This record gives sequence, structure tokens and C-alpha cells, in this order.
Amino acid sequence: MAQKPAPPPILALRWLGVGAVPAALALAFLWAGGCFSPGRVTQNRLMGELHNAGSYGHGFRRAHAKGVCVSGWFDASGDASHLSRAAVFHEQHVPVIGRFALAVGQPYASDNAATVRSMALRFMPPDAPEWRTGMNDPPVLPLRDAHDVSDFFTAQQSDPATGKPDPARVKAFGATHPWLRSAADVNAHRFISSGFADDTFHSLDSFVLSAADGTTTAVRWTMIPTQPVTPSDAKAGDREYLFRELISDIHTHALHWHLMMTVAGPHDAINDPSQIWAQDDQTLDAGTLTLNSIESEDGGPCTGITFDPLVLPPGIQPSDDPILQVRSAAYMRSFSLRAGENRSSSAVTPTLIQTPESKKS
Repeated sequence: MAQKPAPPPILALRWLGVGAVPAALALAFLWAGGCFSPGRVTQNRLMGELHNAGSYGHGFRRAHAKGVCVSGWFDASGDASHLSRAAVFHEQHVPVIGRFALAVGQPYASDNAATVRSMALRFMPPDAPEWRTGMNDPPVLPLRDAHDVSDFFTAQQSDPATGKPDPARVKAFGATHPWLRSAADVNAHRFISSGFADDTFHSLDSFVLSAADGTTTAVRWTMIPTQPVTPSDAKAGDREYLFRELISDIHTHALHWHLMMTVAGPHDAINDPSQIWAQDDQTLDAGTLTLNSIESEDGGPCTGITFDPLVLPPGIQPSDDPILQVRSAAYMRSFSLRAGENRSSSAVTPTLIQTPESKKS
């Protein structure tokens, strides 16, 4: 028996289904580009604002452009295992690849004691999903959401006459964002250590740990050094003095930090990284980070890694902190851009990192 042709409405639905997927993809790209919401903070908008604020680009990270690769391992203490089922809190000798960097857009900028320093880590349990985290040394982030980030980058736009941000524009940013003043004051008065090795690094954003029984706990974390902490002592005339000291330290002995988990109290803000948490919150020592190897980013193991804070294993979840989405989107766009660019040598070259013994050979 000959098959009856489908009624016109059904044919229309079939054709609609065929076209729905590419149409949805096209709309998604338009939405991501901000075509339907000119005021929306998009990846391209953030990259453009970073460029105007002096980001070098050309194959380097758009922010935290000057850095070096490190590696080592993490040993869990077990003290946080009841809060999270993530393997990293249960296992010993988890391999780690990391990166120390300065929060500058220029990869050849001179080291400066007051520049924000960062520690980024990739934990790689042998038989479990990895975990990536990026931490800075100021104790709190003086930005609340995507619009704060965009406004801040705009305020940092370089004046063509000086090559530096216009002080009036920077001052205006503070005046129009009074809710960020307390966080900025805390950071401005923070203790500045002598270098990377004796610095403390903070997650800034909040995350949610989930235990095997489904219990969830909001936390922030901090890497606290076991090395003696001394005040900053900048070396005049040495453009790479912070990295030279780090290289010397790791060549001399392994460096260690304790991963301290701070449990959110009843009045702590989970979704606002500009809010300071209570001083009497519960803390747990989750384990010890050991770093014993250092390499230039010119061929080093961290060069191709994006330390996206949303690369999380089961047992660690993002909170509803909006800055997490901003960071993730910006990191991925930065990676996409630099992957297609030719990159010159880093300021911290392989020669700079060589030991005296290897240089003789």
C-alpha cells in the first residue's frame, strides 16, 4: 500500500526540527557576543578592556602575564575528608603542576614588591578527576560582579601621554563603587612578604564542598607557607628579583604550604568575594603542598594550562559567586586568543632558571 504523504503541519514541524539546532547555535554565538544586550559584559568586551589597560597579548596571558612553572605534589591530612569526597582530600602524593605569576598585563614588567602575586595549581589524582585553582595574595577581592570587573578594567585604561592609568579615572572608580571600599582598604594595608616562597595565597571566591553523604559546606581556602615569613626587601635594579629568589629557594630546598579551609559562618557572604569573612570562623588543615621543581614557561609544563577555577572534581562545587563565571569565561577566551598567536621568549628564561651546576656542564 502506498504511504500517504504527511500532512503539511507535520512536514513543517520536521523542517523546523532540522533547522532548530543550527539556529540555536547561531543565536548562542550572537548572545555570547552581546548582540541582544549591548550592556552585557562579554568575553570580547573584557579582552578589549584588558587590552586598553595595557595587556601585552602576543601569545601571553592577558593578565598575570609574567610567570614561571613549578611542580611537586600534595599530601592530604585527612582533616577535610569528612567535608568532601574529592580525591585530593583523601590521597597522598597527588601530582601538582603550578604557576607563580605577577598580576600584570606586561610579561616583561619589572618585579615590584607591591604587585599582586598569584599561585595557580592543577591537582592530578591518578585515578580521579583533576582540580584547578587560582589564588592571589591579597586577602579579599575588591570586585563583586561582572560589571565591577568591567568598570575596574576601564578605570585602569592607559593614558597615551603617560602609559599609566589616569589617577582621576582610578579615583572616580572608587567614588562610584563605595561598596568595594572596605575590601580595597584591607588589601591596601596587607602585609607584603619578601617573595613568592613566604607569601600567603587566597582563593578569594567561595566554593561548596560536598561529602559522601550529601552534606554541603561553603568554604574559602588559603595556602599558608611553612617557610619563615619576612618583610619585603626589593632589590633595586634587578627586574626579575622576585623570580630569582624563588628560583634560588627551590634549587636550595623544597617549599611547603598548608592548605587551610575556612568554613563559612552564619553571617559570611557566599556570593560576594568583596565581603570579608569573620575572623573566628572554623579552619581545617586539609594537607601540605610541596613544590620542588621550577621551569621557564618557554616549554614548561604549565604554559598550555588554563587555571580555570571551574575545573572542579566531584566533591567541590562552585558557589553562586558571580565572579567565578567571569573568571572562567575570561580565562578561556584568553587561552583561545594566545593559542593562535606567536609568542616571544619569557622574561624568566630557561637560562635564568638553570642551576650553577647545569650551567657549568
